[in-house]
Amino acid sequence: MTTTDKRATAILNWLTNDISLDVRSFEMASSDASFRRYFRLHDAQESYIVMDAPPDKEAITPFINVAMLLKKAGVNVPTIYHQNVPQGFLVLTDFGSTCLLDQLDNENADERYQLALDELFKLQSTVIATYPTPLPYYDKALLTNELSLFYDWFTQQLMGKTIPVPLQHDLNTLLIDSALEQPQVCVHRDYHSRNLMVVDSTSLGVIDFQDAVIGAITYDLVSLLRDCYIAWPPERLEGWLKSYYQRLVDDEMLKVSFDTFQRWFDLMGLQRHLKVLGIFSRLYLRDNKASYLADIPQTMAYVEQICQRYSELTEFYRWLNHEILPTYQQKL
Repeated sequence: MTTTDKRATAILNWLTNDISLDVRSFEMASSDASFRRYFRLHDAQESYIVMDAPPDKEAITPFINVAMLLKKAGVNVPTIYHQNVPQGFLVLTDFGSTCLLDQLDNENADERYQLALDELFKLQSTVIATYPTPLPYYDKALLTNELSLFYDWFTQQLMGKTIPVPLQHDLNTLLIDSALEQPQVCVHRDYHSRNLMVVDSTSLGVIDFQDAVIGAITYDLVSLLRDCYIAWPPERLEGWLKSYYQRLVDDEMLKVSFDTFQRWFDLMGLQRHLKVLGIFSRLYLRDNKASYLADIPQTMAYVEQICQRYSELTEFYRWLNHEILPTYQQKL
């Protein structure tokens, strides 16, 4: 293979010289919202994914640690076959190139989401209960920092607006208090249809878990059911939500009413979607990844939906309508 990519060349040298793989083909598989890239490698018998995480930009150790933790818990994550931590290279299981989003439709959604919820339940019910974990906590500082992405990158830099300090304080308090009062479990932190790979008709592979933390029980659930890349009718979403709620209650992981759980779910979703608006804006403004702008309208629709549901969000929604939405509709 010929390439002018220095890191790709370094990977090939490592694969062939240090671990003696018989490389038959080596090509770009994908990249993500970080600085990581993924290559698909074929040797004489097998296909693998090679992760390239530049050490000066992406720490690879968290991925290794979380992968080991989740695999022990029975979550279907890639096996790490070879690792080169100093250079930021990993050889992983190849789950294929089809993600859950690629296959979802009205006919198969119930079946496919059940598979996703089964993996999520293993992640939530087994990781903390069975294995000591070094995962950090989704604490007030981290939640506050994530919300700052919305204020800094979306409202100020993309929209050119500044939220009043008292309103920002009240919104942060509402959302953070709601997150911290929930049962705390293992949180993947980006559990959605693009990070669940279709391995076969009965199993999904879980990827992109390196930022896992201990946090609110509704976080990954809202990431999945109120996915920024696909939306479902409210009645269908409520059916999935109620079913999973009952599963948590039956396993004694929850001891609250469904109304309380619904409120936690909604407010956790608002926190996540505000953060995501900031991340999409940063990807566009800082990293020149304009494709993420196309995902802002669905994310904003979720924000508006929840703001209309709770009286505590009336002032924030009024500010959105007056300051943000007119500008947002002109720019996007």
